[in-house]
This record gives sequence, structure tokens and C-alpha cells, in this order.
Amino acid sequence: MEKNVIAVVGPQSSGIGHVISHVVNELHVPLLSFAATDPTLSPLEFPYFIRTTHSDYFQMNAIADLVEHFGWREVTAIYVDDHYGRGGVIALGDALARKRSKISYKAGFPPGADSDVIRDVLAGVNLMESRVYVVHVNPDSGLGVFSLAKNLGMLTTGYVWIATDWLASDLDSFGTEDPSTVSLVQGVIVLRHHTPDSDLKRRLTSRWRSMIQEGNATASLNSYGLYAYDSVWLVARAIDRFLSAGQIINFSVDPRLHDAKGSSLRLATLRVFDEGERLLHQLLLTNFTGVSGRLQFDSDRNLVQPAYDILNIQGTGPRLIGYWSNDSGLSVRAPEVLNMQPPNASTPVQQQLHGVVWPGETRTQPRGWVFRNNGKPLRIGVPNKSSFTEIVWNSSNSTDPSGFCIDVFNAAVKLLPYPVPCKFIAIGDGSQNPNYDDIVSMVARNATSLTSILTVQQLSSGITGLDSLLSTSEPIGYQKGKFSRNYMIEELNIPESRLVPLNSPAEYARALRLGPKGGGVAAIVDEIPYAFQRDSPLAVDLSTAILALSENGDLQRIHEKWLSRAGCSSRGAEEEANRLSLSSFWGLFLLSAIVCLLALILFCIKICYQYAKYSSAEVDKPKETEMSNGSQHALRKLKSIKALIRFFDMKEEEINKVITKKPSGTQNAPPTSDDGLPSS
Repeated sequence: MEKNVIAVVGPQSSGIGHVISHVVNELHVPLLSFAATDPTLSPLEFPYFIRTTHSDYFQMNAIADLVEHFGWREVTAIYVDDHYGRGGVIALGDALARKRSKISYKAGFPPGADSDVIRDVLAGVNLMESRVYVVHVNPDSGLGVFSLAKNLGMLTTGYVWIATDWLASDLDSFGTEDPSTVSLVQGVIVLRHHTPDSDLKRRLTSRWRSMIQEGNATASLNSYGLYAYDSVWLVARAIDRFLSAGQIINFSVDPRLHDAKGSSLRLATLRVFDEGERLLHQLLLTNFTGVSGRLQFDSDRNLVQPAYDILNIQGTGPRLIGYWSNDSGLSVRAPEVLNMQPPNASTPVQQQLHGVVWPGETRTQPRGWVFRNNGKPLRIGVPNKSSFTEIVWNSSNSTDPSGFCIDVFNAAVKLLPYPVPCKFIAIGDGSQNPNYDDIVSMVARNATSLTSILTVQQLSSGITGLDSLLSTSEPIGYQKGKFSRNYMIEELNIPESRLVPLNSPAEYARALRLGPKGGGVAAIVDEIPYAFQRDSPLAVDLSTAILALSENGDLQRIHEKWLSRAGCSSRGAEEEANRLSLSSFWGLFLLSAIVCLLALILFCIKICYQYAKYSSAEVDKPKETEMSNGSQHALRKLKSIKALIRFFDMKEEEINKVITKKPSGTQNAPPTSDDGLPSS
């Protein structure tokens, strides 16, 4: 800095970056760091600091997406306790919180810690519930962490290890050729800065391999080497534009920079770069494609399009199982391929990865947690109730309660793939139902949810759920002492005047039988019988076990054991259904009969009228004198019946045609048959 420096490329650590950033701020010299990933190195605090790699802020968001993808809720962070480690862990905690997850334990060790210190840290985290470990350390101590973890048996089945990009950089530089190094990290998930393939990258790596063969280099290129190469070109391009714009390089003395008495810092020799702000502006305008990909800064001075490779150490080395980008999240497709899609593409990117081989050489995804290995049983709070003893009954405040819920819980615990030592703790004095607040004081913020609304089948109730219940003003029953009262008042905004406390099954039945108009209730809101601490992993496993009980019939057998006595007297009797008799429809039948009769009468009147028209149109014929009067009358009657039958068989068009021709005279009438109808 004493030699009139106008830009600095480096340093290779976040800790040194913090120190140098203070100096370059005073001297107005831009600092380009290709390795300082600490998110707390912010341009708001250090305006002359430019990060030419991706911040750990994005890497921790990638890890949070991984945790969410595999369904874990808690992780343990193992980190080096310096600027780099602390900043990364803070960013990880924030990223997990946005995914409703958290860091359950932070295990830090000082830089340069010996193996005894690291072993104690690992032994401590092995006693915790979480089996998902995020390792954010420096390369010089990282492999030592895995070596000690392997000796402690922590790289076996059931464990999950996620390493940040330090491990990928170490393996890319030295590790893949050493089988002992690869064997230490089998099953580990690793993140690596994603650098797209390009001709520039291939040419550089080819030249670098030649340098290694010639003995001019000792390590292979990793992602930080690519960022360092691009950083030099970035400075060169910016200085070229700076000078091409006619700018000159001037330095001035800052009177504030002077050495204290006895100081050896030589601050008086430092000079301020007068055009530092203009050069900084040229650097931030950079937009070109280098060996690491696109180099362009956004408004927060971060490189655009941050992305990471997701690697899994299998067999002889790392295997690519997917990608993460800030735009598309997890995907098996490369970010540059996804970025080529049109911006209005409606097809969402599926969050997916290829198969993972976990520690212990298994493809079965670890559960991610176990019970703490501290010998303490799980404390189960049981209400010591005066009613509903079929559900839960605690005799003489003992530690061995019984009842439907207790038997279901014990049966479900036996189905879990791991032992669950538990101890029942009675809550309440047994004379009255304990208050819900008493249980909340022992179970912090449990996550119980409404599950049922009870009604009587014989009541023709229109209530089908909470929504329909809220739309009415009818009274609602609840079990006294349960949380459902506070939930309905505070969350559902139901007036307290509508709530009716009930203490026993008899009161349940009576309130439902009376109904809202008879002094009872329209429905009873009840809740599920098991509550766990928020985000407890046991809740999911126990719910799955209860579902298995329902499928194999054990749940029904427990139900019959405790609740059938309060059921119907006849085990095989069916509930009486409300049926409608024929007398219920007499009005409908009467209306139908009247309509049918009227229709028939109108039809007959119409037919008679039309037939009369035809009869009047019949032409008179000579009388047959040789027949007797009686015979003639019988013959005419027979002909009239036949004519009526033929009339019914005629089409409506023929009838209308004959009627319309009648007024024109009989001479134009069609020929008729003996029965007076038109002959065919």
C-alpha cells in the first residue's frame, strides 16, 4: 500500500478481508476479493469492497433448500469460530427460519484448534437429537473433523453430513487422487460453486495441467482459482476503460494518517487514491463472460446468477446429483439451461435431485434425528380428569394411566422403528378437568389442531364443518378445560356467549339431543388427543404409526375395548334411519291425479268436438227400405263405433284438412266410405 496501489486483488480469507477493508476505505482503493465469502462483508459498511465470488448467503440458502427437500426440521452447525464461520452460521439460521426449520445446536471451535478440542465438540453434538450436521470450517481443519467423526462412529447409517464449498475446493485441488481422503467423506453431501463449461475454461484448465506436469504448479484449479483469474482480468478491463476515458492517477496525503509515538505501522507513508471512486464505478460496470461464467454485479454488488453444484461423495470421488440456483432452486438441470428458457414459460421447475448414497453406504434416506442419548425418558403429560374416563383414566394420580388414548399411544410407540422411553406425568387433581393453560405451561407452544365436529345423526343439521358452524349464531359445545375454547374465541372470533362448556359424555348426549332450540348445542368442537412441541419430529412418526394401527385393525380393537360399552346395546344393530312413508307424499299424489284427470277430460272434449265436425260433414245416403227399423238402428250404431275407432287412428293433419274443406260445399268433399269417413 506504500507504493501507490490503485486496486487490490485478494485476500484469500474473510478474516483478513475484514481488516484490509478498513484500510482500503480510508485510502479509496478498490478491494476485489475472490475468496472472502463472509456475508457480513457488506458494501454498506465497506464501500470499496467488491466480492468477485458468491457470498455464503446464497450457499446457506442452498443448504436450507436441501434440508427442506429431504424433510428435515433441525440441523446442527459445526463451524470454525471466526468471521467466516460465524457469518455463515448466522446466514444459515436465517435461511432455515424462512423454511420453518432451525439450527438446534451450534458447535463452534476456535481456529487452529487441536484434535482434542474438536473431539470434545463432536462428542457433544453426538448427544443431541439432530443427526443432520452442516460443516462450515476452513480447509486446514475440515478433514480433521471428518477423521475424528469417523473414529467416533458418526459416519455410519442414520447420520447426515453436509459440507460447504471448502470440501469441494479441497478435493478439487488435492483430494481425489488420495483414496484415504475420499474414504473419510463417503456419503457426504458437498456444495461447490457452479462454473459453466466453456472453451475459455477448458483452455485454462488444459494450460494449468501442463504447468503441473512441468512442475510449475502443485495443485489443480478449483472454483476459487477460476474466480481469482477472472478478478485479475476484471481489474485490467476496468483500468483500461478508466484510462481510455482520460482519467489520470493521482495520490494525495491524508493528514489524519500519521504514526503514533513509538508506532511501527508507518501510516504516514500511505497515500489516498484521488480517483478511487471513479475506478470503483468502472469496476462495478463490468459485464463480460470469464472462465467462471458471467461477471456482472447487481445493485447489491453481488455477482448475478449465483449457483452451486450439489455433489455426493460415492465410491472413488464426488458425483453430481443436481444443481441449485437462486432463480430456480434445486434441479437436475444446469442453471444455464434453465436460464435459456423464455421468461414467460409457465412450466414450474421441479425441486428434485438424483439418488444419494448416505453414510453407511445406504440409499435409504436417514430420518435426521434420534432421541437424546442422555438417559432421560420422554415426559408425557396426562390430564387427571373427572370425566371421560374411557378416554383417559388416572387412578389415584398414578404414573400408569389407562384409557383409549393411552392404549393407542402405547401401541403406536411399539410400531416406531426406534425405542422411545417415556414417563407419564399426571396433570390435575382428579376432582375436575385440568385447565388447558396448565398443560401449556409444561408443553411449550404445542401444535394441536381441530379434527372433528360432533353432531347427532337424528338431528337434521345442516352443519358439515367449521365453516358452516361459523356462519350461524347457534350455541357451540366444547369439553371444559380444553384448548378449543381459547382457540374458538381468539382465532375464530366466536363470541364467548355462544360457547357451552360440557363435562361428561352424558352432557354431550343431552346437549346434542336438546339441540340449539331446546337449550342444547348445534355441534360440539373437539380436538386430537396428542400434542407435541412445535416442529417435534416425533409427531410425524407417531401419526404414521397411528395410521398403521388403523390399517391393521388394532385401532378398532382398542376402540371396542374402551368405547363399545357406551355404544348400542345390540352390537350388530344398525342405527335407525329416518324414513319417509307413503303418507308423506299424499299431496304430491293428489296433485298428480288431478292434473292427469284434467288432461284426460280435455283430450276427450277435443276428440268429441273433432268427431262431431266429421259427422256433420257426412253426406246423406238413400235409406234402405227393405230393412226393418230395428236392424237399421243396430247397423248405424255399429258403423258409428267403427268410425270412432278409425277416427282415433287418423293423423292430426288429415283431421284438420277435412275440417277446413267443409265450408266450401259438399260437392268438393272427398269420397266417403259407408261409415262416413274419407275412403282411403
